[in-house]
Amino acid sequence: MEFTQKILPMEWEERWRREKEHRKRMIEEGGKKVEEENRKLKWIMSYNDNRIGMKEREVKENKRDMIDDHELVQHYKRHSYPGEIFQALQKIRLENLLTDLILSTEYELSLHVHSLVMAAVSSLIHQKLQEKAGDEKVISISLGPEVYSLGLAAVVEFAYTGDITSLNKDNMAQIRTAALSLGAPRILELFKEEEERKTGRCNKEEKPDKISAEDQLKVSLQSMRDMWVERVGCDIELVAEGTVFHAHRVLLAASCDYFKGMFTSGMRESHQESVSLLLVGASELDTLLHCTYSGALALGWGCVFELTCTSLQFQFEPALSLCLNFLKKEIDIHNCLDIASFAEAYEMSDLKELAEDFVLRHFQEVSATPKFQDLPAEKLLEFLRCDALSTPSELNVFRAVVAWVEADPVERLPQAERLMTAVRFPFMTFREFREVRAVNLSMECSGECEADLYKSALKEFGFGVSDSVAQHRVRHPKDALVLVGGDQLHPDMGQRLPSKQLWFANSLRSGTGLIKEIEWRMIGEMPDRARFRHGVGVFGGKLYVAGGCHFYAKADTMKSAYRYDPVQDSWERLADMVEQRSNFTMVVTGDSLYAIGGDKDINTNLDSVEKYSPESDSWSFTKALDQSQSGHAATVWRGEIFISGGFNCRYQCLVSMFLYHPERGTTYLAEMTHDRAQHCMENLRNHFYVAGGVCNLRNFYTDQLVCEMYNPIHDTWTVFTPLPIPHVGAASAVLEERLYILGGYCQEDYREAKLVHRYDSVTQRWECMGKMPGPVTDIRACLLHLPAHFRI
Repeated sequence: MEFTQKILPMEWEERWRREKEHRKRMIEEGGKKVEEENRKLKWIMSYNDNRIGMKEREVKENKRDMIDDHELVQHYKRHSYPGEIFQALQKIRLENLLTDLILSTEYELSLHVHSLVMAAVSSLIHQKLQEKAGDEKVISISLGPEVYSLGLAAVVEFAYTGDITSLNKDNMAQIRTAALSLGAPRILELFKEEEERKTGRCNKEEKPDKISAEDQLKVSLQSMRDMWVERVGCDIELVAEGTVFHAHRVLLAASCDYFKGMFTSGMRESHQESVSLLLVGASELDTLLHCTYSGALALGWGCVFELTCTSLQFQFEPALSLCLNFLKKEIDIHNCLDIASFAEAYEMSDLKELAEDFVLRHFQEVSATPKFQDLPAEKLLEFLRCDALSTPSELNVFRAVVAWVEADPVERLPQAERLMTAVRFPFMTFREFREVRAVNLSMECSGECEADLYKSALKEFGFGVSDSVAQHRVRHPKDALVLVGGDQLHPDMGQRLPSKQLWFANSLRSGTGLIKEIEWRMIGEMPDRARFRHGVGVFGGKLYVAGGCHFYAKADTMKSAYRYDPVQDSWERLADMVEQRSNFTMVVTGDSLYAIGGDKDINTNLDSVEKYSPESDSWSFTKALDQSQSGHAATVWRGEIFISGGFNCRYQCLVSMFLYHPERGTTYLAEMTHDRAQHCMENLRNHFYVAGGVCNLRNFYTDQLVCEMYNPIHDTWTVFTPLPIPHVGAASAVLEERLYILGGYCQEDYREAKLVHRYDSVTQRWECMGKMPGPVTDIRACLLHLPAHFRI
């Protein structure tokens, strides 16, 4: 499977010709700089050359991907598009641009509007558009004396906003009359809904909900799309590669700055009924026009780069945003280098940063792909020198350089020594360095070259890291892994000290061999009492903490809740939960937080679920669980809540896995292969990874080291690499596509598990990431975006 459109050399020659003609025209008209066009064309040509050179390898690499291109197309939709496009249309109307319809009353009100917008709500204007003569530029409609200014203005407001803000009992008659005169059934439906609510002619359960302004605009946009398909009111022809496309000027101007400038700034195209476009293909223009009328795109690797180029060229923001979303969401080890190169050529700094950071985070996997062998030496050196490069061992960096050189030894051997200076040999163990010594670095090089390379590596390895080289490879994740509260084990129960502390992982550090560590920093402390076995969630960039207990007595379970704002570095007391609960889970889905099950006290667990609304600062019960449950784990996938394991009412460990819905309740799924409670479950790459906890052992508990992975699409479980040590009551989070299990304790001897372990689903290995900074048991973790000053 090719990741870019297959373009034949002759087509590229034609594109080159069009590009030269366009640059000449842009110079004449004072357009963009030729240098910018040259840079873009250089990327296109070099990318195509790169694809031709890689063709044979690509076929071998991607045999598993031999699927028809149309099967790989995904539909991306900008859900906010209807509101955005009508807001732009309203702005154009207020500027009195491209208005082609005059509505007037006998009472001296005259409104200049867009016929397309009004025809989406008015059957009268829709009919006028169908009857419109070809040479008729502006339609004038004079309404009868029964129509008042206020009523007409309300209909126009509805057409552009989907709502009537001034609707009340005093003006209903005027607005209804205007709606009847213009044939606006959706406005008349508003009156019907309002009357049914007020008169109580239907039961409370049957009362219709008012259609939102957002939904009204969706209907209007669909009506405009229907008119486009039927060519009703189309007032411009766009010609691309000899194909003629019909469209509406005003909608093009509202969605695209290029067309707005063309149709409103006095350019000669503003007076033409047909405009030829040189820099866009017919299929691309057809796709962009569909996006104009729907806010949606069908995207795949066969077209996304070309559509992104065209969207940039025409400043078509709706399509551009969808293309960028596709590139960001679908990035993987096979296409990340293409995306980075493309973003650099077109000076899209955010996309370039994201793609290059992806390369750094997945360096080992990316270096094994064919595209890596075609990296320019300077770009490879840039990656190698970066402290943020993430790799299990520096030996992998050395192997990547050797593989790159071997791909073209004649041309690349002279650059090998410079590249090897970026490999941090002191980070290797003696065993790893033996592999370095065994590699024939010279290949077709002279013996002197081989000696120089080996001598340099040996010197660095023997004398350690120089002052100019970082002691670690250091990554600063964009999102901070935050630890909240927790407890510390002690032989004397009276000396246990629950924690109020909040810590965050400021950086991830890779040292010699497999040595890893996390640089922890403290954010501060929670207000009120310290707590453990609590619930945490992140919503709207703020941290929510609720429930838990501050000791082990029956009355020590809490129901208080707080919200932390990292921007203001401040805490806010929220409404208490309805019930006291600890050892429960709290998840975020939609615009609400859910506190699920838990312990009411040390002997009683709960089946209740509470929903918290940040908007109203209130808790309310939702559908209860099928049984009382605590010590379970939960995660959210595609807006649905999944819950695994935990203790039942007799405090036996469960094997259950179920889907919980706040209204429908419990739907049981395939059971785990092993029972567990006090464990962790996280969503990673559309699979749920379950690790840690305890399991039943006759009348007691024992540590559960077996780990399992759940596939929510196929409802199946698979065992994966077991934990190296017990983690009972640990915290968990997914950071940069890796699963972190933090702290906990060992059930067998009650020792604290002070270590952090990280699971890489690609290598299928657990890595030790160093020690916890403070309390380690019954702790909670989450990801939170922190302001820059926390990291200074």
